[in-house]
Amino acid sequence: MSGFHFERPSSIPFGVFSSNGTTSASGFSSPFGSFASPPANTGPSTFGFSPVGVNSGNHASSNAASATSTFGAATARRSPSGRTNSTAPTSKNEPHANVNKAMSGLKDTEDDLKKKISFLSGFVVAFKEQTHTDILLKPNNGPCIPAHKALLAARSEIFKNMLDSDGCKAPPSDTDTITLSELNNEELESLLEFLYTGNLPLDKLEKHVYSLYVAADKYEIPYLQESCESYMLNSLNASNAIDILEIADAQSNKTLKETTLNFIIRNMKDIVSTTKYEVFASSNPALCMQITRAFVDAKSN
Repeated sequence: MSGFHFERPSSIPFGVFSSNGTTSASGFSSPFGSFASPPANTGPSTFGFSPVGVNSGNHASSNAASATSTFGAATARRSPSGRTNSTAPTSKNEPHANVNKAMSGLKDTEDDLKKKISFLSGFVVAFKEQTHTDILLKPNNGPCIPAHKALLAARSEIFKNMLDSDGCKAPPSDTDTITLSELNNEELESLLEFLYTGNLPLDKLEKHVYSLYVAADKYEIPYLQESCESYMLNSLNASNAIDILEIADAQSNKTLKETTLNFIIRNMKDIVSTTKYEVFASSNPALCMQITRAFVDAKSN
């Protein structure tokens, strides 16, 4: 298992947040965004009065008194029974108190997530240290990789059925082996890393996404399948579109296939003029015909 190491995600996906980077449980970084304090209370609005002509100090006093009397009367008319209604001012500290309370709740949640990461990492440590492994997984090249039957059965219904067979019910021995002939050693290591941690570094996902997607479909690992599909859709471009179309067709993924086909039609000139497309067309005449028909339909509409 040379070169194999585990990377723990720096944050747990929560709502619309995504995880990046690696860290230990003690180095957990919060996935929650920062809070902006609400604007301070600026107090009641200032009422303005129209300028009143002033001929003398007495007239000014009289006009000011008249303005005050007019405002008071207007206020009295707006309130029931001639009484003015006033609202007690809100404490300026109350918005900050609400923010502090919310932040305290987030801190409690972050602490809980740290504890969960530490608690759930036991299987990862057991795999890394090869503790109590009871099954061997054999790739199409390289040495077998020891693993744990319980984890494989929990992650995949197909693995569970394999392990329930008579050949795997006997006490653990060197003969307890599952061969995954569609995966090479690196791809199998990446598959196991995902099964044990629920996460995979971006460089490994980018390198092995197609083989992992096929394995996820074959062994019924929905979470891995969804992760691979999401990556392919988000990274769709002119250089990989026909690869994704080919794998979507092979795995009968209608959504992925339609999305990729529409992308190819919109970028037809950049895709069909390449040598890669010529090779694709010679080995996939049926798909090439589908592309042509979809392009003609799009043009006619």
